[in-house]
Amino acid sequence: MEKQKIRERTEALEQATLSHYATLSQNAQRAVPMQKCDLRTEFQRDRDRIIHCKSFRRLKHKTQVFLSPQGDHYRTRLTHTLEVSQIARTIARALRLNEDLTEAIAMGHDLGHTPFGHAGEEVLNELMDDGFEHNVQSLRLVEKLEKEGQGLNLTLEVCDGILHHKKKGTPATLEGVVVSLSDRIAYINHDIDDAIRAGVLKQSEIPEKYNKILGTTHNERINAMIIDVVSESDGKPKILMSEQVREAFDGLRDFMFEHVYLSPVAKSEEKKAQHVVRALFEYSLENIEKLPPEFIANIEQDGKQRVAADWIACMTDRYAISEYERLFVPREWSGA
Repeated sequence: MEKQKIRERTEALEQATLSHYATLSQNAQRAVPMQKCDLRTEFQRDRDRIIHCKSFRRLKHKTQVFLSPQGDHYRTRLTHTLEVSQIARTIARALRLNEDLTEAIAMGHDLGHTPFGHAGEEVLNELMDDGFEHNVQSLRLVEKLEKEGQGLNLTLEVCDGILHHKKKGTPATLEGVVVSLSDRIAYINHDIDDAIRAGVLKQSEIPEKYNKILGTTHNERINAMIIDVVSESDGKPKILMSEQVREAFDGLRDFMFEHVYLSPVAKSEEKKAQHVVRALFEYSLENIEKLPPEFIANIEQDGKQRVAADWIACMTDRYAISEYERLFVPREWSGA
């Protein structure tokens, strides 16, 4: 008798131990069918494909909130992704959901972010006739742009979670809902931490009504939110927060928008960053033939604007700045 594969053992374990609301990896679907791995489930395979792709590596040099921060401890888009993954996996494990699916979605959810964070995204959305959203771009990366135009051929369940991770999204799986909520839990809390470090915010300025419900430290707030979500969602077909914690969470988010995200300090360099993105976009439209070959190959099918946006969205902050300097800043002439 043929020896049972490790993947098959893992799939059987999922079936025996996970909640009946969980997504089983044995039922995963791909747009292009593949021979299954002997060791890894389909969702484990997706997570590995994402971690090893170029877009994932670029996240370490993409802005989270503060543009080009001076200091080693500010969040980047990569550290944000890791924090989202940690929170989402904790919730998924406690609710007996599929932790591997949750992790894969979390690892891929922000791959399509532009340089300079939401500042860059806003400019491209303004310049593009059909708009630009980082979640849609994340899906485009894994479906088409990665792997020299072949895409990563991820499961439909992971692709759905990536596309619908924004607050307005409607993920098809509970694991996708967990990532969407964990994204917001992560950025609200780590942005408070970074804002305090940057001197934009003082702990004493956070309204006491939120401190009483959620706690006064980074760890206390995250722990309170996770425990509340698990307590409210356990054994149910939905991911929920209690009314009290949800109101405090939403209030804290509104507070952050007013005092941090839209503050003069956080926004001080934003116009410069947007000028860089706008200039690169206009340049690429006028000189589309000078873009790298892997982007040019998509012009006929996707149009110049989308290809220009692809080129810019794949840039890190520092690469965008260096390209701007190369194209638009005069160099010293060293004649004889």
